[in-house]
Parts: sequence; structure tokens; C-alpha cells
Amino acid sequence: MFYAGVFQKLSVVAPKPKPFHLHQLTETTRQSVAKRPRTMTTDSSLKDAFSKYADYLNDLNDKRERVVKASRDITMNSKKVIFQVHRIGKSNKDEVLEKAERDLEAVRGQHVSRLVKQLQGTDFWKLRRAYSPGIQEYVEAATFCKFCRTGTLLDLDEINAALLPLSDPSIEPLQINILDYLLGLADLTGELMRLAIGRISDGDLEFAMEICRFVRNIHRELTLLVPDMDDSIDMKTKMDTMLQSVMKIENACCSVHVRGSEYIPFLGSSDPSYSSMGVPDIDL
Repeated sequence: MFYAGVFQKLSVVAPKPKPFHLHQLTETTRQSVAKRPRTMTTDSSLKDAFSKYADYLNDLNDKRERVVKASRDITMNSKKVIFQVHRIGKSNKDEVLEKAERDLEAVRGQHVSRLVKQLQGTDFWKLRRAYSPGIQEYVEAATFCKFCRTGTLLDLDEINAALLPLSDPSIEPLQINILDYLLGLADLTGELMRLAIGRISDGDLEFAMEICRFVRNIHRELTLLVPDMDDSIDMKTKMDTMLQSVMKIENACCSVHVRGSEYIPFLGSSDPSYSSMGVPDIDL
């Protein structure tokens, strides 16, 4: 009875323990973690590797900007060469081509050489998208001049041989790859189509027929080659455009051949080399 009374008094005097909640433990842990400073232990060699890689990316981005600028200059000046060649006629062929060839040499010496210097010591494939448009336009201008001068195709080895003097012999030289060459060659057919239409309008049917045979041969060879190439959306698109150029040249030449009497004011009916229909017999 005595102990019961004592326990009863203690229960009245002693304070009841406060309930403990889980969120209090979470809050305490969060505050203690927040007070501790965060430190990252990184090996010095890893830091140096990150630093070097960052510098490499910065240099590559700067170089890409310079390569893009050089490619734009090549494109712009190569187009000027192409426009110059389109001025060709029966009486001014040598004069026009000499001027175009000098301009093309200036493009190679001033702008292509600047591109070559930027790409020396670099993996060319990393920046190919940056300089490919300019290279394609240069290939188009160079092959355009060669065909109008000799009636033959300027191949890839000849183009790359002309670029070798621009490179440092101790460093791997820039060489145009086969895809950029073929893309430029596909664009060439469009310029030849425009030239052929212009030559027909001036009465130079023989030259137009030469262009027609040349463009047809290019299209036939590429039709056999492109399916075996790696997947290239640009090449497939240009093949469709090339076919349209071939058809336009063939239709223009065929119209002149079949309806030649309507072209007598252009071709000249007094020329004894022409038949009674106004044009000679030419196999299409």
C-alpha cells in the first residue's frame, strides 16, 4: 500500500515524455548536412585532362568559325567564275575562258589556300560539314572550265594535285574526298543544262549536242555508282535534279532537230551545212 502511494505521487510529479516525430529527425539531419562544407576530391591528372579537353573544344570551335568563313568566300568567288563561263559564245570562247581560268586560279590561291592552312594538322572529317559547300562549288567551277576548254571531265586526282602546292609538305595535305567531288559534279550538270539552252538560243546546236552527250554519260555512270555508296541524302536529291537537267537538254535538242525549220532565224538558212529543215542530221 505504501509503494502504491509513492508510485502515484511520482506519476503526478514526473513530467510526461514528449512524443518524438520523424520529421524532427529529418530536419536535424538536413541542417547538420547543410552546415558541413562540400568538398570534391579530384585527382590532379583528371583536372588537367578536363582542362586540356576544354581548351581543345574551344580551339575547335574557333577553327570551325574560320573554316566556315573561308568556305563562304570560296563559294562566292567560285560562283563568279561560273557566271563568267556562261558568257561564252562562238566568237569570244578563248577570251571568256582565259578570264575564267585566271579567276579560278585566284580562288585557289587566295581562298582555298586559306582553308588548307586552317585544316592542316586537323582531322578533316571533324570539320567537313563546315567546308563542304565551298569545296563543292569549287569543284563545280573547276570542272565547268575544263569541259568548256577541252570537252573532257576534270577528275578528282587532277583537282587534288592542284591543291598539293598549297599545303605544307611536312603535314598531311587537304584532299577533297570522293563524296564532295560527286556532289560538285552533280551541280555541274545543272550549269551545263543552262549553258546548252543558251547555246541553242544562239544557234550553236553542235556545242549543245556535245553538252547533251556529256551530261547523259555523267548521269549514267553515277546511276551505277550511287547505289553502292553509303547512304547520302544529298546525293540522292541531286541525282533527281540531275535527271531533270538531262531531260531538259534532250528535249531542247530534240525540239530543234525535229522542228528545225522554226529555228532558221537563229541558225541561218543561208548556211549550206544545214539541211532543208534548218539543222544538220545529228544523232541524239
